[in-house]
Amino acid sequence: MDIIGYIGKRLLHLIPILLGITLLTFGLMYLSPSDPAERLLISQGMVPDPEVLAKMRNEMGLDKPFIVQYGVWMKDILTGNMGISYMTGRPVFTELLTHLPYTVALAGSSILLTIFLAIPLGILAAVKQNKWIDYLIRLATFIGTSIPGFFLSLLLIYVFALQLKLLPVIEEQGFKSIILPTITLAIPMTSKYIRQVRAAILDELGKDYVKGARTRGVRERVILFAHVLRNALLTIITLLGISLGSLLGGTAIVETIFMWPGLGKMAIDAIGQRDYVLLQGYVIWMALIFVTVNLLTDLCYRLLDPRVKLDKEVA
Repeated sequence: MDIIGYIGKRLLHLIPILLGITLLTFGLMYLSPSDPAERLLISQGMVPDPEVLAKMRNEMGLDKPFIVQYGVWMKDILTGNMGISYMTGRPVFTELLTHLPYTVALAGSSILLTIFLAIPLGILAAVKQNKWIDYLIRLATFIGTSIPGFFLSLLLIYVFALQLKLLPVIEEQGFKSIILPTITLAIPMTSKYIRQVRAAILDELGKDYVKGARTRGVRERVILFAHVLRNALLTIITLLGISLGSLLGGTAIVETIFMWPGLGKMAIDAIGQRDYVLLQGYVIWMALIFVTVNLLTDLCYRLLDPRVKLDKEVA
């Protein structure tokens, strides 16, 4: 199956998934005890007396059956109208675009730092298996994966912002303001990546083609970087796909602690304000990101390893 046909088939398979997500999202908001019309009136500074509330519910279509409301909502979503945020009074799509660059910047810096650290350290731990450097790296990864994100955030703030006064905490000061949240996200990801890279490299080093290359006198460095690392890239790409989807959806705890105005903090604020319209838009964004990243990950598999059959991955 060619690439274009595979993409088309995958997109067809994603349609019922996305429909299910939208139905579940709208259904949960529909069952919420809070009244969207009341929230909208309050956000506009109006007193929600029964007469005004009934008129607003009629204008918003909230007095119609569930399936009718869902149909109208889906029609608006497909035309790019995600509704108006109760918090800001601006279109939800505009809110997502406003917060998206901050999340993309934080996700990109975290991924780059993770790759820069994890791949060489993972290779080093594999090459020096069961030596002191391997034990030291494995101990560091164990600590990195064990520390909760919120505690790590507070620890970094205490050390680098309060004690050493090297970095800002919450105010935006250009490049410096992204350093602490980047490190906070990169530490657990790097720890997880190192362990996976080490395992993948060790698995490849034990295969017959490596033994054959060594018997032919191929240099160890050539074997490692020209063959072993290339074959281990599939594991790394899988990790990147999972991490990128989560990061682009916004990392709520880290963004909230550092007051980073990304999608995660936006979602937390929307929950606090019961801005259900904005939350619906956020969930749809998350769904689109994950299905897109999964599709791109599968395509990268095919490009890196032609032996991967695309038509068998559609199941």
